Amino acid sequence: MVVRDVGGKRRYEVTADGTLAGFAEYRDVDGARVFTHTEVFDEFEGKGIGSALVRGLLDDQRAAGRKIVPLCPFVARYVREHPDDYGDLVDTELTGRLRTSSG
Repeated sequence: MVVRDVGGKRRYEVTADGTLAGFAEYRDVDGARVFTHTEVFDEFEGKGIGSALVRGLLDDQRAAGRKIVPLCPFVARYVREHPDDYGDLVDTELTGRLRTSSG
């Protein structure tokens, strides 16, 4: 599996054996990357593609020194399940602000 940032589309894509298997959309707000939607295509469900995608994009955010806002439920759950690895990446103040303004 390969995870890469496709900046022109504002999303991370994951490929499996060269085939697009899923993506995670984002937008940038106040210096943080806000993840809004993640999708894994049906034929790739249950193969760890979603977890690999989120792990790859989170590792990329850490390498870039960027905070995240996990508005996407899949990304949020992954971070909650791996707090020691990724909890420090969450911009809690901005996450609270954006959740309040969108809900």
